[in-house]
Order: sequence, then C-alpha cells, then structure tokens
Amino acid sequence: MTCVRTDVVIVGGGPVGLLLAAELAGYGVRTVVLEERAEVAERPRATTLHARTAQVLARRGYLPAPELPLRAGVNRARFHFAGVWGLELTAPAAEPDPLFKRPQADLERLFEERALAAGVRVLRRHRVTGLDHRESTVTVSAEHPGGRAEFEAAYVVGADGARSTVRTLGGIPSDTTPPTVAAMVGVVRCDGAEAPEPGWHQTPLGWVVAKRTAEGRLHLRVADCLNAPADHRLPLELDEFRRETSRIMGRDIDMDEPRWLSRFSDFSRLARTYRSGRVFLVGDAAHLHFPVGAQGLSTGLLDALNLGWKLAFTVRGAAAPGLLDSYDAERRPAAERLLDQVRTQTDLMRPGRTPGSLEELAAAGGAADAGAELERLGLMVSGQDAVLPPRTGQPSAWEGQFFGNRELVTDDGTTDVIRLLRDGRMLLVRFGSAETGPASGVPHDLRHDLRHDLRHDLRHVLRVVRAEPAAGMPGAALLLRPDGYVAWASDVAGDLDAPVLEWLAPGRADQALASASSAASWSA
Repeated sequence: MTCVRTDVVIVGGGPVGLLLAAELAGYGVRTVVLEERAEVAERPRATTLHARTAQVLARRGYLPAPELPLRAGVNRARFHFAGVWGLELTAPAAEPDPLFKRPQADLERLFEERALAAGVRVLRRHRVTGLDHRESTVTVSAEHPGGRAEFEAAYVVGADGARSTVRTLGGIPSDTTPPTVAAMVGVVRCDGAEAPEPGWHQTPLGWVVAKRTAEGRLHLRVADCLNAPADHRLPLELDEFRRETSRIMGRDIDMDEPRWLSRFSDFSRLARTYRSGRVFLVGDAAHLHFPVGAQGLSTGLLDALNLGWKLAFTVRGAAAPGLLDSYDAERRPAAERLLDQVRTQTDLMRPGRTPGSLEELAAAGGAADAGAELERLGLMVSGQDAVLPPRTGQPSAWEGQFFGNRELVTDDGTTDVIRLLRDGRMLLVRFGSAETGPASGVPHDLRHDLRHDLRHDLRHVLRVVRAEPAAGMPGAALLLRPDGYVAWASDVAGDLDAPVLEWLAPGRADQALASASSAASWSA
C-alpha cells in the first residue's frame, strides 16, 4: 500500500477542486487531488461565470488583466430571471465583462494546468473509501487500479459534488428540500421542422430550453413543472427523452444520435456547516440547487477562492486566530441566500405564475421603483451585492465591501488593484506623499507605518505600497484581502499594526514550506 504525507488533500478534481489546488500550491502548500474520473469530462455543463466570480479570478491571475489606462463606464449584458429575459447585468468597464462565457471543461483544464505547474499531484482514477478524522491530522483512504493508498494531511477538502463522500464520511449534516420539478438534459441530433428554436420555451406543462452546439446538435433541457420527478438514478434512454420533450412542447419532435442524457430536479441541499474540524466542503458538496440562473459554478469557484488563501495562510502559520472559521461564516450565508433566490425563480416558472415581464415581476413584489428593483436583482444574480461581515474591532463603512478595480499611482509607477493583488498577498496601501503623510509636515514613516519587525515577518503574505491620494479612496490607508474585499480602511492616519494583526500573525510566515514542486512525500 502507498502512503502519502502532505499538507492538504482535495477530494474531487472538477473545476472547484482544481482551482482550490492551484491556489494552495501557489502559496507553497503541498497539495494532492484525488479524482475518480480518468480525464476531464467533456459533457456540456456550465458555460457562464457571473461578474463577481470573474472579478476575483482576475485578481488571482486566472483571467487577463485590463489594459492601462483603465476604461471608464459600464459594460452591460442581457440575462433572465425566472425564465423572463431582459434583466440587465452590469459591471465596471475596468473589470471583466458581467457575463464571462467559457465552457466548464475549458476552465477545468485551465485550473489543472495551473495546479500542475505549481506542483500539485493530481491522482486520477482514485476512489475515496475512508476518512479518519483525528485531532491533528486527517487520513484519507482510496482505491485505484494499482491497489490502495492512504493520504495523511493536516486538512481535507471535499470538492466531490452533490453525492460527496467527504460530507458523508465526515458526518457533516445537511438540510434538504424534496424535488418538485422533473427535468432532463441531453444533446441530440434534431434538425426537423418541429425542432425547438434556440431559446427558452414556456408551455402549459413546463419549459424547454434549447441551444445549438458548435457541432450543430441541439442541447435540450426539459422541465416538467407539474409532476414529481422519477428516481434520478434511473437510466435515461432516447425514447423517453423524445417523448418527454414532445409532451412538454405539445408536438412530436424527432431526434436521434443522443449524447449525455441524464435526469435532474430542483432538489436542494445546504450543509449545516462548511467546516468540521479539519474537514471542509466546497462547491456542490456544500450546496446544491436547481440550475436555473447559471450560478452554481460561480458560487463553487467563489468558495474555492475564499477558502484557498485562508487555508494556505493557516498552514504556513500566518493566519490570525479564527481566520479559517470565517470561511463558513462568509460562504454559507451566501449559499443560503442563493438557494432562497433559486427557489423563488423556480416557483415563478410554474405554469400560470410566470410574470409577463420583469417590470410586472417588480410591481408584483411591491417595489415602488421598478428600475431600482431590477438593478437590485441584477446585482444579486451576478453576486455583486455581497458584503462580508466585519472582522476588525472598529470597522469602517469600507470593511466587507468589494473594492473595485482602479488605477493607483505608487512609488513604482501607475498600476491598478488587479495587478497589485496578483501575487496572492494581502495588500496594504498607505495614501500620502513620499515625503509627508496625510497630516502635512509629519514624516510619513513615523506617522503611518507598520512596525519593522511585522513588515519583515509578514512579507510573504502582506504587500505594502504607498500610493498618491485620489478621489473615491480611503483618506489614509486601505487593507485588501487577496480576493479583493476590504479587510480594513481608515480616513485618519494612525496605527497600522492592530488592523493587520486582526488578519495575520507573525511567526512562521517568513518560513516558506517545502517547494511546491515536491507536492508530497511517498513511501511504500
């Protein structure tokens, strides 16, 4: 039997697990990924990333940085809510587009490439069979074509989907709601005159959503909103898929050459905690919902981007007490809000309940200002309304807000927030001239700076820059997390040690772990 000792084991090599692995290894954390599949799944799944997910990915270097100087204005994209089109999603022009289109399989390959380059060991055809959770370590057992292996780690993360083995073996309870919508999905050859046109089709029985693939096939999602679903484990054959599509559409539809036929429903699940000791959950292992608003992948990737730096800083001894607990405190409420939102959309999609327009929807909800209500919905769907709970003892209005991309004039020249965050460290920006601080005539380094020993001890997890004051910025100092959220800010010059120590801890932070190129130690 093979025995592996490493820092973190991630169970599940989909896009969420591989993104988390790339993040951890980028910080020097030894990481192993265990995945049952032999290769990346090519079946069509998610193709959309919403704005907040794309914005954080850009800050972590997975999407291109914008050209300098940054463009002013807003980018817009049309989307839907409860099957009704016309919802306007917006994002600042200095950020990625509000709808970033890329197939899930392509993202999975991108994240795997980054993970492998950083030293992650991705072990495919490994099926997890056991989990031994102790006070100081977790041991994962797995079977593979060559036999069995055990992996001892400081932490284990379940990124293994809706039927998560890690969630089950870790004894993490969850709350569920039963399914009420019977849905099917498949890719077929369907070229006859009766074939559904690309788009969303509502009928007295439910919905059919159709789009053409690059190969000219029809990708169909069929939802019966009146009848309870069959067991999702039952195989789905072409004849049943054809009958159901024809029944919902109200006309006979010929199809052949099926691919990737499967069932799904509006069954939902939310883990009661995202952390149990040294075991964590991310993505569909933690939350599951009806895929009506293309938000599942975006939400899972935000889980990984939230947990990654916190877990890495903890492993490296640079995290302040309680930092790792903030993962559950920040991400679980976000998923709870998402599940409520999706249930609302699903209920509105039932026959006879769907509004004729989004303005009608806003009016039915009691909104006095339909435009403001639709803007609120757009920010909610795109994840841009998220505000994190404060952590510091004396939070300002800035804390917990997402800090949008903007140019900064630093001692090294003009740059922007995205570029300054790309090395993965927290970012401390001190605003003031090179000679004097915000209080005129006071030497800058005496007025507003970190202690020298803190700056040295935290240099691997904290970047400190000086920037010229500008409109729309805090007056004195700004502390940003690696994901772009404001950790602390102040309009008044003063001590910086205390707010930094709310997030980071000196000590082993300057002692990088073994190189990520040696991702694990192996013994027979």
